[in-house]
Amino acid sequence: MDGSEEFYLIKEEILPDSIRRTLKAKKYLESGRVKTVNEAAEKAGISRSVYYKYKDKIFPFNAATYQKVITVSLILEHRPGVLSKVLQFVAAMKGNVITINQSIPLQGLANVVLSIDSARITVKTTEFIDRLVKINGVQRAVVVGEG
Repeated sequence: MDGSEEFYLIKEEILPDSIRRTLKAKKYLESGRVKTVNEAAEKAGISRSVYYKYKDKIFPFNAATYQKVITVSLILEHRPGVLSKVLQFVAAMKGNVITINQSIPLQGLANVVLSIDSARITVKTTEFIDRLVKINGVQRAVVVGEG
């Protein structure tokens, strides 16, 4: 082979048991039902070595093909902890910050633009923004891009 990877779409029913169980272990970890790889492997009925052998080579179809990114523009008060509270909120909502751009604060306000992977956020974007604006120190939040 020339070094390029090839990918296949395969029905779960023909996968070997060890690969199916590796997917289960990954789901246990992603959902937070277990905290360690050891717990996930044990619960899925595989060894840790089987988990590590396959974990980076098998993905559910939706996880390999789906990412929803929203870009949010915020006006934040220039006070200690405001941006930190925003980032904690995004994490609590199961969002993943991809990029952060912040301007120099002028007249006590800073413009911050966040790109967020929102694939795991379970509320609608409008509700997410409504909750974001309620954080003390957030003056405004607007979705400027979605894709």
